[in-house]
Amino acid sequence: MASGLTTADSTAKLLSDLKIDAGDWPPTLVKNLHLLSPDQIQSGKMLLEMGQSHLFQHWAEPGVDDDQKKAFFTQLSKLNSSYPGGLASYIKTARELLADSKAGKNPYDGFTPSVPIGEVLSLGDDNFIKFEDVGVKEAKNAAFVLVAGGLGERLGYNGIKVALPAETTTGTCFLQLYIESILALQEASSRLTQGTCQKEIPFVIMTSDDTHTCTLDLLESNSYFGMKASQVKLLKQEKVACLDDNDARLALDPHNKYKIQTKPHGHGDVHSLLYSSGLLNVWHDSRLRWVIFFQDTNGLLFKAIPASLGVSATKEYHVNSLAVPRKAKEAIGGITKLTHSDGRSMVINVEYNQLDPLLRATGHPDGDVNCETGYSPFPGNINQLILELDPYIKELTKTGGAVKEFVNPKYKDASKTSFKSSTRLECMMQDYPKTLPPSARVGFTVIDTWLAYAPVKNNPEAANIPKQNPYHSATSGEMAIYRANSLILKKAGVQVEDPVQQVFNNQEVEVWPRVTWKPKWGITFAEIQSKVGGGCFISQKSTMALKGRHIFLENLTLDGTLIINSSDDAKRDFGNR
Repeated sequence: MASGLTTADSTAKLLSDLKIDAGDWPPTLVKNLHLLSPDQIQSGKMLLEMGQSHLFQHWAEPGVDDDQKKAFFTQLSKLNSSYPGGLASYIKTARELLADSKAGKNPYDGFTPSVPIGEVLSLGDDNFIKFEDVGVKEAKNAAFVLVAGGLGERLGYNGIKVALPAETTTGTCFLQLYIESILALQEASSRLTQGTCQKEIPFVIMTSDDTHTCTLDLLESNSYFGMKASQVKLLKQEKVACLDDNDARLALDPHNKYKIQTKPHGHGDVHSLLYSSGLLNVWHDSRLRWVIFFQDTNGLLFKAIPASLGVSATKEYHVNSLAVPRKAKEAIGGITKLTHSDGRSMVINVEYNQLDPLLRATGHPDGDVNCETGYSPFPGNINQLILELDPYIKELTKTGGAVKEFVNPKYKDASKTSFKSSTRLECMMQDYPKTLPPSARVGFTVIDTWLAYAPVKNNPEAANIPKQNPYHSATSGEMAIYRANSLILKKAGVQVEDPVQQVFNNQEVEVWPRVTWKPKWGITFAEIQSKVGGGCFISQKSTMALKGRHIFLENLTLDGTLIINSSDDAKRDFGNR
């Protein structure tokens, strides 16, 4: 401070230099401005212009809690830089969405639903095998993105979900399964395209404050499960500010008056993170063509990816949503084409509790009903996307990586004037197509649920409520892997004994033979079929784990346990001698 200048004089000079009139600023903030840099004062000005003066009402006199005041602006800078358009844009969008919510505005007003164009596949038929072959060849031109920002709290587990075992026969965790599947695709793609050297497939994991360190530890302590560390990038999403009321006043942390309360923004952040990271341009320069997004605990997913990627390449889809057959009114969103009265159209996921009333309101008096196939014509969204890279970059350049958001406040009463607790804006990965032009080629690929979708997200108690929905528990997820592997072998010509019904954790499930294999043994149906000869039988009570690339089964009768560990360069034939 210059000699003879008081703190007040110094503050006045600073404000004058910044051309800021602080006449109506909260006195508690003005008294503390000498603690702040010019950039921080500009941030304070932005907050006040956005109606956030309440944040400073309880600030102490200078000399008290000064470090916490500085920490407030450090947090503010982080919130501002991590949101596309900054915090002012966040508050503006929040006010618009909160006003719509209070007014009960239907986001689908003016839209008419119809069934979009897509491909329905069945394991093992000529079409499926054709698309799988195309997809494996395309895999070397793909990057994979895992959305893994959540803990396993809903499962009664405090760790990261990707560390959970996908099945207990081998104890392979989800992250290991995913990495080994990508590596198997990498090797198969190089082999089928006769590449002289393998093209390394990039793998990005979106983490959060809750999962970042544990995910990195899991990778490092297991040598990245065989993948080169340079192939893996972790992108950490930040949280967003909470909102206290319909005016989008930012909420303070109940335990710290110098900290804005924050909550997760949702997995839609993956788009802005990829855009801001610069990775998309790196991939473009490496002549990649596809970005494949998937979520953290679906042990069946990679059985569906090769064929689905083949559909994307063959149909030249800009966006391909992986989907499963869906019963009418089932509690899973439906892939739907929406056409507005003004001519706009988009193909997106519509939540099941919105799809039925939307159909009823647009000339379908019975709403969401099953068609002649026994399923709804609107396939079930499973939140796995395949995007073509160049149109993706073009779109994110326009949006800055932002996707359409929503808000879901819990109101105290019907007046909708106050909240039970703070809310925040949220976004979902699968809402990316909402901003696309009508010319965008958006489709879907439907693959049987037993082959493609068995998420692990509920604890045993929640899995049983309500009874008519799939369990989606660790128990059902593991049993689904054994079922899928058994049915794949059955389709390949193996005689597999029928399952029995058993109850585990109060869940009645089909128990098939405990059959598992490393992805390198068979990443496609055609590859598996080539390694299975005639005369094979597996009893229901059997366990089989195949851990090698060149293992061939012929004339095998298994009524017990068979575990085969084989080096990748060794060929092993197994059967009854």
